[in-house]
Amino acid sequence: MRKAILLCLSLVMLGCKFYSFTGASIPENAETVQVNLFTNDAANSIGSTFEPGLDRDFTNAMQEVLLNQTNLELTGVNGDLIYEGEITEYRVTPTTATAQQTAAQNRLTISINVRYINTNNEEDSFEKRFSHFYDFADTTQLQTVKADAHEEIFERITQDVFNQSLAKW
Repeated sequence: MRKAILLCLSLVMLGCKFYSFTGASIPENAETVQVNLFTNDAANSIGSTFEPGLDRDFTNAMQEVLLNQTNLELTGVNGDLIYEGEITEYRVTPTTATAQQTAAQNRLTISINVRYINTNNEEDSFEKRFSHFYDFADTTQLQTVKADAHEEIFERITQDVFNQSLAKW
């Protein structure tokens, strides 16, 4: 009886190496993940602005998601799984208007081009654009809501990237 229980526990623990309780299906033979700095190219898009530090903040957010939701080890070079890309848009636009033809609400949109490379299985690799937004009142300055906006947008985008690459959603 003891041997049967130990055998079952061993099989469960071995199975956890390639699956996490977050829904991630870690590719076989993948032990490390590399997240290269996402360069901030937002100023190259018409109507978009450059936000200092956005590259570092998004890269850190991507690293945190991968470390918190997988058992992969973060490395700076030669990762089994590699994430890299560019921030392509950082734009504030009016979304609704008042009767006086002024903005009643504004929207901050951030778009990021992501390249996911699975060095053990090139078929899983992809390049895709991810985008999300944060709405705020016209009476509010972006500076006032920027920290919350970035946190919410990064959370949504990093989770979308995670789901696309490891959860296969």
